[in-house]
Amino acid sequence: MMTSLFDQFMSPSYLEIPLIAIAIALPWVLYPTPSSRWINNRLTTIQGWFINRFTNQLMLPLNLGGHKWALLLASLMIFLITINMLGLLPYTFTPTTQLSMNMGFAVPLWLATVIIGMRNQPTVALGHLLPEGTPIPLIPVLVIIETISLLIRPLALGVRLTANLTAGHLLIQLISTAVFVLLPMMPTVAILTATILFLLTLLEVAVAMIQAYVFVLLLSLYLQENV
Repeated sequence: MMTSLFDQFMSPSYLEIPLIAIAIALPWVLYPTPSSRWINNRLTTIQGWFINRFTNQLMLPLNLGGHKWALLLASLMIFLITINMLGLLPYTFTPTTQLSMNMGFAVPLWLATVIIGMRNQPTVALGHLLPEGTPIPLIPVLVIIETISLLIRPLALGVRLTANLTAGHLLIQLISTAVFVLLPMMPTVAILTATILFLLTLLEVAVAMIQAYVFVLLLSLYLQENV
């Protein structure tokens, strides 16, 4: 039973060819292409409004040097939201439930923020490892603790996204299985369980969007410390 529960998180393949590349590339096909016309359709207008609002909110605490990351962070946000939302559809695969993929996003981007800080303002970047006013006997311990907390940031980014999406998918599968089992025996209880399943699905839609936003927001906060 436990094996069947986690089968949905296995990377699909066809003729021994992994299909995760298609799952990653598919979201970009769904986006409307911008046109040079003065008046666009409603979908393109909503898309442009959402990207502008999100980018303005994300770049607000950053200085001009951090605004170079606007395109990268906005694209990552839309990409993660689309993948997470498509993963809630039946018979689909969610690539962001794979820790390796999330770490592939988190580690290079976190490392880029650290390198930017060490290159542009090394004194300030190293100053984050030792809070001001620290007693002399505690300096070695605090430096070690702050270094560990700095190195664990990309792991926290990847694990947070993976754990939240995996837990939600498992809950949906468990409750939907309970609905099918209870339906012939106790229809009333099955209907109540189906109602809970519907509410949980709405919650997972919100989680899919919120977790993508949190992932990008934390990256912007790491960038804010180093620019």
